[in-house]
Amino acid sequence: MHILAHLQAVNKENVWSHCNSTEMARIDSVLFFCKYSCRQAEGRRGSKRGSEMATEQELFPDSRVDPTQEKEMSVDPPSLGQQVRDWVRDISLTALTAILIVIFVVQPVKVEGTSMEPRLEPQDRIFVNKFVYYFSEVERGDIVVFWYPKDKTKSFIKRAIGLPGDTVELRSGVVYLNGEELSEPYLPTESDYRSHPLQVVPPHQYFVLGDHRTSSNDSRDWGFVPEQNIFGEAIFRYWPLSKLGSIR
Repeated sequence: MHILAHLQAVNKENVWSHCNSTEMARIDSVLFFCKYSCRQAEGRRGSKRGSEMATEQELFPDSRVDPTQEKEMSVDPPSLGQQVRDWVRDISLTALTAILIVIFVVQPVKVEGTSMEPRLEPQDRIFVNKFVYYFSEVERGDIVVFWYPKDKTKSFIKRAIGLPGDTVELRSGVVYLNGEELSEPYLPTESDYRSHPLQVVPPHQYFVLGDHRTSSNDSRDWGFVPEQNIFGEAIFRYWPLSKLGSIR
């Protein structure tokens, strides 16, 4: 276009003054051709720019979301039916977890009788750990819950005194374990004066006594407790709330 502008800027009167009619016709034809060619070139460049812009828009669409589309993409709140299903699912999972814990880990037990006073009293509610003896042995002093050897439909709760291999003897209510007097700070002030001959605890069996000896039916009366009869250790009292806490 700068060539055409230059030619148009030339004083035609000066040019024509040196040319005959034939040469002036040629000059007009050249000017017309240059002008037409420039316009064609500009049209092609404009068309090319438009095509390139269209291609960029196709390849790189605007990442901004149209407000109407954004409204359509928004998440609707859960329906009442969905909420109920979620509640049922959560409650079911919680109940299943509680059942598994009760079956495999702990079990609530109500204390009946007075044989473990003053540590445990009638109607106390306690948790029994059924899992502990899968990985460890019964220790002396543990308060164990077991099936009564004479009637396995009944469960007793006593304190483990003699372990397998121990010698146990009671002299006027005092326990001698392996020839030495056993310290028992958990006993009530009320004394028991019963005696029991010396015995050796057999393998996989235990000698158990109640803390309240005067009212306890225990190994002095019916013998040892087989290991397989013991199903847990009393570990925690949850009722009454005034006595909430671990048991030992």
